[in-house]
Amino acid sequence: MALSVVILAAGKGTRMRSNLPKVLHPIAGRSMLEHVISTAQELQPHKIVVVAGHGIEQVEKQLKEIPVTIVEQAQQLGTGHAVDQALPVIDDKDQVLVLYGDVPLIKGETLKALTQAQPENGIGLLTVKLDDPIGYGRIIRDSEDNVVAIVEQKDANDEQLKVNEVNTGILCANGGQLKEWLSNIDNNNAQGEYYLTDCIAMAAESALEASGVVACHPESAIEVEGVNSRVQLAQLERRYQEAKAQALLEQGVTLIDPARLDIRGELNCASDVLIDVNVIIEGNVTIESGATIGANVILSDCTIGAHTTVKPNSMVEGATIGKSCQVGPFARIRPGTLLEDEAFIGNFVETKKTTLGKGSKASHLTYLGDANIGEGVNVGAGVITCNYDGANKFVTTIEDGAFIGSDSQLVAPVTIGKNATVGAGTTVTKDVAAEELCISRVAQKSISGWQRPVKNTNKSKKNEE
Repeated sequence: MALSVVILAAGKGTRMRSNLPKVLHPIAGRSMLEHVISTAQELQPHKIVVVAGHGIEQVEKQLKEIPVTIVEQAQQLGTGHAVDQALPVIDDKDQVLVLYGDVPLIKGETLKALTQAQPENGIGLLTVKLDDPIGYGRIIRDSEDNVVAIVEQKDANDEQLKVNEVNTGILCANGGQLKEWLSNIDNNNAQGEYYLTDCIAMAAESALEASGVVACHPESAIEVEGVNSRVQLAQLERRYQEAKAQALLEQGVTLIDPARLDIRGELNCASDVLIDVNVIIEGNVTIESGATIGANVILSDCTIGAHTTVKPNSMVEGATIGKSCQVGPFARIRPGTLLEDEAFIGNFVETKKTTLGKGSKASHLTYLGDANIGEGVNVGAGVITCNYDGANKFVTTIEDGAFIGSDSQLVAPVTIGKNATVGAGTTVTKDVAAEELCISRVAQKSISGWQRPVKNTNKSKKNEE
C-alpha cells in the first residue's frame, strides 16, 4: 500500500501578528512547514500534499524546489474540510497520514510506528497525556479501553474535561475510507466547523471485532506541541536546540554552555571537538575530531579539519579548512576558500576563492581574493590581491616559498614565482620570476641573484645570554 502524506497548512495564525503565514515562521533557520515535510520524507511517501490557504502564494514560493503538491483551502471550515480538499489528488487505495504544518518537532520514528500500527480498516491515532490538557480534544475510551471518540474542549462536558489523554490531530487511515467518513461528518458543534476527529467515532462504530482505532504515543510531548504565537515559537526553538545539544554531548562533543549553541542546519561532528559559547551552525557543516571552535563563531556550509582551531568572532562560509590549521580571531573565510593542512589565517584576514597551501600564513589585516597560493608562503600585514578591475575578476598566483612584504598590492592577473620576495609597500603589476626580489617604492625593478636574509642564530644566542 502506497503512503500519501497530507500536511494541513492553511491557517493564518492571527496570534502570530504577522503577514507571513504561520507555517512559514522559522525554527532553527527553516520554516516549520519545511521541518514537517522533511520528516515526512523520511517515510518515503508516494506523495506529499500541502493544504494551504492564507498566503498560499508565499507557501508556493517557499516550496517551489520541494517535490510536493499544493492544494488550496479557500475557506477555513475546519480540519475535516481541509483534509477533504486534498483527497481528490490521493488514490483511494493509499494509506493517508495527516500532519500539521505548525507541529515542527514530530519525529520520523514516531510517524513510522503510527503507520505500522494502523488497523487494516481503521484509524491509527497519535495521542498524548498532558498534565494540563486545557484546549485540547479529549480522547474518550469505553470500558474495554478502546478509543471510541474525540471530544473538543468547547464541546466537552465536565466529566470529559477531566480526561488528560488528548488528541494530537495526527492520524492515518485508508484513503477510500477517509473519503467516506468525511462525506458523512457535519458542522453541528460549538465552532461550526467540520472536525476531522469526528471520523474517530465512525471508525470505532464500524469496527466488527477489534477496535477500529489504535492509539500510539510519541516519546515526548514536545514532538506534538504546536505553535500559535511567537512565545510558543521561541519555546520550541529552545527545545529543538536543547535536543541537538544533548545529542552532541552524548556523542563526545564538549559544549562549554549547551544553552548557547544554535544549530540552523545539519552538523556532522566527531568526538573530542570543543565548541565554545554563542556558536552558530548554518547549512551543512562537518567538524572533525580534535577541532576547537571559539566563542561567537559562525560556521556555514563548511568543513573544519581535525585539530584545527577557529578562534573567536570568526566566520567560515562555503570553505574547506584542512587539518591542524588556525583561523582568526576576527577572520572572515568566504566561499571557495581552501586552507590546506597547517595553514594559518590570523586576525582581520578575509579570503574568497583562495587556496592557501600547506604551512602558508596570512597573519593579519589582509585580503586574499581569487588567489592560488602555494606551500610555505608568508603573506605580510596589509597585503591585498587586487582581483577586480571594476568589471572582471582575475587570479593571483603565488608559488611555493614566496614572501610577500607588508602593505603590498598584487594587481591581478599576476604570478609571484617560487621563493620570490616582494618588498614591503610594493605594487606588483608584472610577473615576478622565481628567486627574485621585487620592489616598487622606487621605479619597479627586479634583482636577480638576490639572497633573502636569514636569521642570525649567533646573535639570538647572545641576546638570550
